[in-house]
Amino acid sequence: MQVLKKVLQFKYLLLIIFLLVMIISYYRISFNNKSSYIGSELDFELKIIDIKHKEDKYTITFEGQEKLIGYQDNFPYNVGDIVKVHGNLIKPKNNTIPNTFNYQRYLQSRGILWELKISDIKLIKGNNSILNRIKSYVYNRINNYKYSEYLYVFLLGDTSYFNDDIRDKYQICGLAYLISMGSFQVIAITKLLEYIERKMKINKRVILIINILIITIYILFVNKSVGILRGSICYIISSILKYYKIKYKYQNIIILVGIILLLLNPYYIINTGFLYSFTISIMLSYTRKITKDHYFIMSLLAFVFSLPITIYLNYEVNFLSFIYGLLFIPIFHLIVYPLSIVVFVFSFLSPVYYFIISFLEYIINNISKLNILVFVFRKPSMLIIVLYYLVIILSLHKKNYILLVLFLIIHININYIIKENIITFLDVGQGDGIVIKNNSHLFLIDTGGSIYSNYSDNIIKYIKSLGIGKIETLILSHGDYDHMGEAINLVNNFKVEKVIFNCGEYNDLEKELIKVLNNKKIKYYSCIKELGVDNNKLYFLQTKEYDNENDNSNVIFTEIDGYKFMFMGDAGVTTEKEIMNKYNLFDIDVLKVGHHGSKTSSSEEFINEMNQKYSVISVGKNNRYGHPNKEVLNNLNNSKIYRTDEDGSIIFKIKNDKLNIETCSP
Repeated sequence: MQVLKKVLQFKYLLLIIFLLVMIISYYRISFNNKSSYIGSELDFELKIIDIKHKEDKYTITFEGQEKLIGYQDNFPYNVGDIVKVHGNLIKPKNNTIPNTFNYQRYLQSRGILWELKISDIKLIKGNNSILNRIKSYVYNRINNYKYSEYLYVFLLGDTSYFNDDIRDKYQICGLAYLISMGSFQVIAITKLLEYIERKMKINKRVILIINILIITIYILFVNKSVGILRGSICYIISSILKYYKIKYKYQNIIILVGIILLLLNPYYIINTGFLYSFTISIMLSYTRKITKDHYFIMSLLAFVFSLPITIYLNYEVNFLSFIYGLLFIPIFHLIVYPLSIVVFVFSFLSPVYYFIISFLEYIINNISKLNILVFVFRKPSMLIIVLYYLVIILSLHKKNYILLVLFLIIHININYIIKENIITFLDVGQGDGIVIKNNSHLFLIDTGGSIYSNYSDNIIKYIKSLGIGKIETLILSHGDYDHMGEAINLVNNFKVEKVIFNCGEYNDLEKELIKVLNNKKIKYYSCIKELGVDNNKLYFLQTKEYDNENDNSNVIFTEIDGYKFMFMGDAGVTTEKEIMNKYNLFDIDVLKVGHHGSKTSSSEEFINEMNQKYSVISVGKNNRYGHPNKEVLNNLNNSKIYRTDEDGSIIFKIKNDKLNIETCSP
């Protein structure tokens, strides 16, 4: 107890240690991937520790030598059951488009390194634990409600059920912390316990034991939700200190708990709940003298303290979110959260609950569309995040916020300061999607398109992470779905200035897009010859009309800082011959190989004349067309070949006349 007392006295030292542990954790997560499994195991005896039912699919978390996660369409078993599973271990997918959601890291933050593809499952021993039976009952009851995701958040601190679209809208409005912090539950339980104990006049020592026991059971019940972990452990430590009449400052306890949790699991550093919960709680506790518990000032400071995290996670900030917070925080605290508890007990009140939630989502949906005071920021490094907080602390200390405003202005305009070119061949499956960032300008060649996946959200996320809030020009190589299938989604959800079509008649897909462009008054052109890009130009080499869409593909040549790039679209051998006859092109640095490496493109004669250093093939993994063709690969042998199915997105960065190549491997 004396050791704890001494530790809690060093508040500045604790804060410095916390910041260092956060930075170290950020780098630890790149190496913390040791598993108890080899990966070739087929049979497992496992305990079911969590079951989620969402969109007619069950997600099951098992406990064996380590945690595993599996998926089933039907699952008749309960939490706590011991089962024998036959199946294969699969490594979770990494994000193959930079700065987008990383499912592999998300699972690792929960201590899960493998997905389990279930072939067969049998019950060994049924659930006999009272706690697990209660847990199964609670989960099954919650699943019967229409807006069950809110009940999971406010009763169990579990945000994984939240619909991605709704979650994104909360982020856009700057209100993600309302569903991520996870502190409501602990406050409610402890207040209820304190009220009952005051009425019953129980001995203080007994109160301490009972409260710690109940809070510990609750931690186990909610599968160690990070927000609830923070609130629960802080409550337990502060209760013990109060009992022994040891003076303490609450912010020191929060910092100490943060250090402990990060040392136990460094992946909490990428957990949204951890970042918002600890950062806002610590900073607010240090500024109590300023806020004096004044609601308006506390809300303003909470917005400022969450600013660097929001920039880091979302790459944009809605500066109206402070106003939204003033409105929504009391609604959530005083209405939504208490009503969630009441509705869980008294289900006949669910229509009232549904009305309130649907009305809230209606408001969130509409205000998320407002672009007033929404600014896009380039993804910051960990060093920039630390600098942000140093500037915030200095601004509070000096009571002068000019430095913070200046820091934000510089960050918003960083692309006008840092001169660089980034050409990214996005992994959009069996399709094309190429982002060209020329300093502060951004061009997109093709959007990808698949009936199985929506790539537009990830494309938008990636573009924003570059610090750019609009697509200056969307170029469509041609009208096939795998090249422009996401175009309407992008135009509807992102600012696009103009669109370029290829030569030839518009097909049905292009006509559908043109309707949207006309409604939004977006200019569009077809069959152009060149396009200015700052000090560079994009040259459109294919201006002849053929009787098929592939040969009508836009073929684009550009030279950026002395490096030559050629984008072939789906152009075939016929177009290649036309280009060789018409233009004197050779020694290309980067060639985007035509038609995903199909045998109809990339003739030996054409490849020899281009003599490229790097060949990029945009192709879907295990695609049904058998792309890329072996003969084409042989033709490309004299160059370094990159493939999106094997390398993920391929990024060519040109800075200070030097070319660097990065990949975002699966």
